[in-house]
Amino acid sequence: MIRLHDYPEEGELVVCSVRIVKNFGAFVTLDEYGDKEGFIHIAEVTTGWVKYIRDYVREGQKIVCKVLRVNPHKGHIDLSLRLVNEHQRREKIQEWKNEQKAEKLFEIVATKINKDVEICYKEFGVDLMDKFGSMYMVFEQCAINPNVLNENSYSGEWVEHFTQIATENIVPPFVNIKGYLELTCPLSDGVNHIKNSLLEIEKENDVIIKVQYVGAPKYRILVQAPNYKIAEEEMKNAVEKAIKSIEGCNGTGSFSRKE
Repeated sequence: MIRLHDYPEEGELVVCSVRIVKNFGAFVTLDEYGDKEGFIHIAEVTTGWVKYIRDYVREGQKIVCKVLRVNPHKGHIDLSLRLVNEHQRREKIQEWKNEQKAEKLFEIVATKINKDVEICYKEFGVDLMDKFGSMYMVFEQCAINPNVLNENSYSGEWVEHFTQIATENIVPPFVNIKGYLELTCPLSDGVNHIKNSLLEIEKENDVIIKVQYVGAPKYRILVQAPNYKIAEEEMKNAVEKAIKSIEGCNGTGSFSRKE
């Protein structure tokens, strides 16, 4: 796995393979850092007293550890297993799997432009990772916004292939939020005005917004977006449009996040 640094930072979570288990601790290799060796002292295996260390770690096991200390000059990396909770473990394993997938996709990009993978990393891969945080994040952003590389001033024949491979192989992450909108209009054709106000909501193009009828005068608004910040902003904009539209027809509108 290609990394921007040779050694992990203190406090970082790392994926490890258990190599040797002794009574005093376990020696592991760091999968993301060229199989560099790390050590977990028995006191860092779990909380409390450990009678049999192999009840917690075994040779060949894949685990997630937290980096305690790093000494690049001596090549020492001290790790803790007990400081990683289950939620952190699951998230880190998923991140690790994502990066493995991204590396394979990057290899396909290199094949498409008939260049060696290492050359591609030197020419644009490392720069992409430095800008977006990781190779998987680059592919993910391209899947969300196919123009993101051009918008960030990247050019070359690889850009088209990179974007195509991203959109074909990465499912963009989305979050879903909902709220409730009440619209009333006293005019004789008030129903049509309410309908037109709701159509204003679904005209949003940047995210997916759906309107569901709950029961007059209430409507459920569903927003699907890449993250919560965008979802909340688009929900706010859409609702304001609808209320402004109905108020222009002598109607009233109100919004609530709870039914």
